[in-house]
Amino acid sequence: MISNDTNQTLKNIISGTIIEGKNDTLTTTRNQLCSSFKTDTTTKRDFDQQCEIKKKQAEYLNDYISKNNLWITNFSDQENYLTEGGEAKIYFGKDNKSVVKLNDAVYYFTWLDFFNSILLHNLFFEGTKYELLGFKYSNETLFAVLKQAFIISDNLVNLDDVRCLLEFNGFKNTRRNDYYNEELGLILEDIHDENVIVNSNVLFFIDTVFFINIKS
Repeated sequence: MISNDTNQTLKNIISGTIIEGKNDTLTTTRNQLCSSFKTDTTTKRDFDQQCEIKKKQAEYLNDYISKNNLWITNFSDQENYLTEGGEAKIYFGKDNKSVVKLNDAVYYFTWLDFFNSILLHNLFFEGTKYELLGFKYSNETLFAVLKQAFIISDNLVNLDDVRCLLEFNGFKNTRRNDYYNEELGLILEDIHDENVIVNSNVLFFIDTVFFINIKS
């Protein structure tokens, strides 16, 4: 999973500090939000207050996206449509090797939480890392447009194998499909058999939800 070379980036994400030395769209967008908004390190939050913060972050993102030409205007909602779940609409990429996901961050308290989660996914699961292509509006809702490798399943997922792999890397099963890494202060949720794919006896995590939750 994670290598020693990425430990500093991991620390930056968890502590809410700027990630230096990277200029990809995902990191720079997260850094911009991080420069103006605090990263929460606990899941014990006031819901109404978080809704207000998320709204302010969306307004901040609107300005940032416009100034940096990150709006995607040539994306058709009907093109290569595959399916959708609770938070994302999924399309088959034109390169036939990827999927494009429109995610409205509905599972997250704030947009900064969302970008931190995506970056954490990329650190832990490089084989299915996300690339932030840009943003678009659909039905007056802001979506991040993400690209991810398309993995074909060739076997059924054994959740015991998933549990063993995660526990080997410090994530202890807390309930059902949720895990917690006490050393890092990270919650990993929703690791069920539709979010993990097996190909050539290798596990690929395609949808994860991370939260920072440092216990005092």
